[in-house]
Parts: sequence; structure tokens; C-alpha cells
Amino acid sequence: MSTLTLTINKQDYQLENLDARTTLLDVCRQHLQITGPKKGCDHGQCGACTMLINGRRVNSCLTLAVMHDGDDITTIEGIGMPESLSALQQAFKDNDAFQCGYCTPGQICSATALIEEVKQNWPSHVSTDLKNPDGRLVQEIAERMSGNICRCSAYPNIIKAISQVLESQVSNSQTQEPSTQKADNTVQNSSVTGIWSPPPSEAQLGKTSANTKTATATTGGRS
Repeated sequence: MSTLTLTINKQDYQLENLDARTTLLDVCRQHLQITGPKKGCDHGQCGACTMLINGRRVNSCLTLAVMHDGDDITTIEGIGMPESLSALQQAFKDNDAFQCGYCTPGQICSATALIEEVKQNWPSHVSTDLKNPDGRLVQEIAERMSGNICRCSAYPNIIKAISQVLESQVSNSQTQEPSTQKADNTVQNSSVTGIWSPPPSEAQLGKTSANTKTATATTGGRS
């Protein structure tokens, strides 16, 4: 007889003779009745099943439960309940950052890890400064949350909710380059309506500018 012990939301659960092919998501939902994490695509593409394992976000539909004996696992229930919302959950509520709510547990778990990553100065794919990235920029938040799909398209308000918490928790004493500060102010002062996508990063703007200069130089040479 084999026994698997999982620590979920600071509570130990023991499972006897669990099929080794069972995912962590199915263990939570089918065996332990922890139904906060949702099964969306079951292929690791939508993020609805996101949990935190040792503080890092993981698609629980793609990881086997037997791999996590001894790990610290957190689901949305461990982040906050209706009577004791976390700051991020309250921000989602304040900013109306959901509609049907199916993806919301995964969004909040992912965003909780995102905030810790920003505090630790982890860069993202769109970071121009790899040592001191400004994780509060809209394009940074959008990139870091790109693994979580919201089919109701509540993305603008999701980003507002995350920004609200980042502004309150991340030190504002970080020195910013004038261009970065300008981009930050432009993002914060712009309204988001209609079909929306994040503004381009500085790296993208730099490439556009370089292409423009090249085109201008070529045109001048031909004349």
C-alpha cells in the first residue's frame, strides 16, 4: 500500500493507492472537493487551473499529484475566502475584473505569483532593463499574465486590479529613466475602451523607430 501526502493550503491530505496518472487538478477537484481551481482546456493553455506550488504558478492540469509529495501547494481557497479576501481579491472586486468568474481563481493565483516576481525584480519577455524591470507597466503586466485567458475579455480591468496592488506593495522609490517614466504616465493617463491590446514596449518602439530611420535613409539615397 502506498500513501501520498499533499500539503494544500497549509493542511495535510493523505491519499491511499492513488493512480500515478492522476493530475493535481483532478486530485483537488475529484478526491478532496477543493473546487476553486477550474478545469478549462485540460491542456495547459487557458490557465484556469493555476495553483501555486512552492510560491510559483503551475498549470495543475499538466502536473501529476505524485510529483508534489512534500511541496507547499496553494489554491484560491488558500489565498482568501469571502470573509477574508486578500488585497488582490479585493482589488478584483473593486475593479470589476471578472464577468462569469470561471477563470478568476486562476487569474488571481497567477497574479499573486506575479506580484512576488515583480518584488524580486524578475524580468519578462518585454523588459528593457533585465536587472531592474518596471513590472508596473501595463505591457509588463499583460505579458506576465498572458498564460491566463479570460474569454469574457475582462483584461483591462484585470490589469487595473493588479496595478492597484502593485502600486501599493511595490516600492515607489525605484529610480526610473525619464523615457520609462513618460511611458508609465502615458499608460496610466490613457483610457481603455473597445477592442484593446497593451501599448507597445520600449523595445518594440525602438525597433519601429530604427525601421523608420532606415526607410528614410533609403528613400533619401534614391532621390
